[in-house]
Amino acid sequence: MNQQIGLTTDGSQFLTFNLGEELYGVDILRVQEIKGYTAVTKIPNTPSHIKGVLNLRGTIVPIIELRTKFSMPTIDYTAFTVIIVVVVRDKVMGLVVDAVSDVLNIDKKDIQPPPQFGAKVDVSFLNGIGKSNDKLVALLDMDRLLLDDEMQDGTKAAKAA
Repeated sequence: MNQQIGLTTDGSQFLTFNLGEELYGVDILRVQEIKGYTAVTKIPNTPSHIKGVLNLRGTIVPIIELRTKFSMPTIDYTAFTVIIVVVVRDKVMGLVVDAVSDVLNIDKKDIQPPPQFGAKVDVSFLNGIGKSNDKLVALLDMDRLLLDDEMQDGTKAAKAA
């Protein structure tokens, strides 16, 4: 019943999105808005995963392409490609994703800690792996995913625009 009416009692709500065949989730409280992909202004000398900046109602927002950030192959954008505008450490940023999937309620008991693959694999950007019906959702820790140096690069890019 709670899932149908959108209330959460023992867990959290996550906006889920696709990158390829994989499903990722971000805490719904971090999401400011979802907007269709529009062209961004490229900024020279930024890391490859920083697509550029976008003017969002007077605010210059750095745009991060998560496929590039996760070392996934790039694809042509489609009608489903969107920018998820999130708040990270009091800064607004945009994330380019293949498509938005759903808003899921995931009970705390259905969230497992991220697996440990050893020193060569960094999973520090994951809060955990959530289970919803028959799907596994990689739950992103936005503060760790977008590290301090990237936040500064993005802020420099925004100031240069």
